Amino acid sequence: MIAKLTEAERAALVDLLPNWILAKGRDAIERSFKFRDFSEAFGFMTRVALLAEKHDHHPEWSNVWNRVSIALTTHDAGGLSERDIKLAEAIDLIA
Repeated sequence: MIAKLTEAERAALVDLLPNWILAKGRDAIERSFKFRDFSEAFGFMTRVALLAEKHDHHPEWSNVWNRVSIALTTHDAGGLSERDIKLAEAIDLIA
């Protein structure tokens, strides 16, 4: 079983992932992205999809024209885990 983040690991998220926020009402992190147009947003989603497959960890996300919203949580752990941190860091590198 995948372990949930400890309280110390959660506290470190502010510095580790400054562009991500804790989701309200659930154990997840979220980030929104804005692009020039739909094509750029869709291209970003394609790159994230390839990352997600590589990490074997898939985001919850939505897209409206030039905006992409991503939420990360580990369903197998019942909340945030190291898998979410690693995928968020990888997403930040391509954003």
